[in-house]
Amino acid sequence: MDFTMAFQPIVDAAAGDVWAYEALVRGPDGEPADAVLQSVTPETLYAFDQACRVKAIKLAGALMPKGSRARLSINFLPNAVYEPRACIRASLAAAAKAHFDPARLMFEFTENERIDDVDHVENIIREYHKMGFTVAIDDFGAGHSGLVLLARFRPDVLKLDMDLIRNIDASRSKQAIVAGVAAIARALDIDLLAEGVETKAEFGCLRAAGIRLFQGWLFGAPAVERFEDVDFAALGLPNKPEGDEAEAMHRMRA
Repeated sequence: MDFTMAFQPIVDAAAGDVWAYEALVRGPDGEPADAVLQSVTPETLYAFDQACRVKAIKLAGALMPKGSRARLSINFLPNAVYEPRACIRASLAAAAKAHFDPARLMFEFTENERIDDVDHVENIIREYHKMGFTVAIDDFGAGHSGLVLLARFRPDVLKLDMDLIRNIDASRSKQAIVAGVAAIARALDIDLLAEGVETKAEFGCLRAAGIRLFQGWLFGAPAVERFEDVDFAALGLPNKPEGDEAEAMHRMRA
């Protein structure tokens, strides 16, 4: 199966810097993910999951801007992981070969995937934490996990589903829901990330709610085999700090 990866920036609005890049599957000529995923079968799911991880890490090691401390966010399929430490070996080998610090890896799984074995997923997250990885729940608010599983999984990052974000500046109900989730995230020491942000009005509303991590077309579209920078000045954000100040902020966010 031939495929490649596109990379979309995730920004830290408080620091004025790129916090991570999410790796997204694309066809060899930039075709959308569905064009690739439709050929994945239950029998090839594990091999495909492994190949995606290795491809993303290889490209990050070769193409991510030198000096960047940004994380690399990789989607994974919990139902394709039979044993966390065994299934991570290829990723760690790829990171070593690409000279990419594995502590900068973030693994995210979507709430939209049906979780057949909650204990198994909880074990994956626990083992990934032991290995120093960041773990995120994607599409929160749209699928199967909900608040009960959030309490069990305790991820590092919670990515709000884009349907909650769309036109939030004009929706009191969405604002109330996001404010509630933000309060829960703070209480559990979880970073909240708003994805699918497309307008400055949405961005301003979410910043006012205390969110600092953002992803969406407002900050940059997925770029095939490229790690694009973000024009923070156009967003009215401060320039990212330099030198000793940058190092101090990195230590605070690590």
